[in-house]
Amino acid sequence: MEHPLIHNIEDLTLEELGSKVSELYKKLSIAQRMGNGHLCEQINMALSSYSAKHQEKLNDLLKSGSRPGFDNKIDIS
Repeated sequence: MEHPLIHNIEDLTLEELGSKVSELYKKLSIAQRMGNGHLCEQINMALSSYSAKHQEKLNDLLKSGSRPGFDNKIDIS
């Protein structure tokens, strides 16, 4: 389920999405230690939205065959 208050994640880069997912996992950990179940549910919904978009962009990058940062490396094949 996607979080209803998250908008415009299409514009975020792969790195921005990755950092947002990492940040949300930290916040989820804090909410779980505090025992706040309702907050955990909200963070899980947001985490689901950002993770799905991150995976989608990663799959698109892999399908396109481009490997950022490896274009100037020597091909030994």
